[in-house]
Amino acid sequence: MTTGPESPQPPQQPPQQPGDVPPYLQQPPPGYGPPVGYPGPPPLRAEDERLWAIGAHLGPLVLGLFAPLIVWLVFKDRSAFLDRSAKEALNMQISYAVYGVVAGVSILLLVGLLLLPLVGIAWLVLMIIGTIKAANLEEYRYPAIFRLVS
Repeated sequence: MTTGPESPQPPQQPPQQPGDVPPYLQQPPPGYGPPVGYPGPPPLRAEDERLWAIGAHLGPLVLGLFAPLIVWLVFKDRSAFLDRSAKEALNMQISYAVYGVVAGVSILLLVGLLLLPLVGIAWLVLMIIGTIKAANLEEYRYPAIFRLVS
């Protein structure tokens, strides 16, 4: 096949280097992946932040420390408020689990008979306070907890 001066020349592509990604693999096909120019999932609305923050603080009544852990893992990149709030709730649940174990073991010394109910009451009261603060979209730092997740 001969080409005349009027026919367009095919574009010259640089030679492929090892490790280069072919052009057809650089962009996902239409309909797959995030929309072009959009970096990730949309940020949450204030109502959704409030709902999930309440779930992070009050959810341990049903799911234990898994409730704030799930909320934190799912929403930490979509909301700075939920990131901080769920981490604080998770740290509180971990701390009070440790306090509960220590109070339970101290029953052998009879001190735990007083300590265990106090730990349980403090756990419930602080969760309710954290939930009320989260419902108002306010930051709340639990007192006397280990901040292991930061």
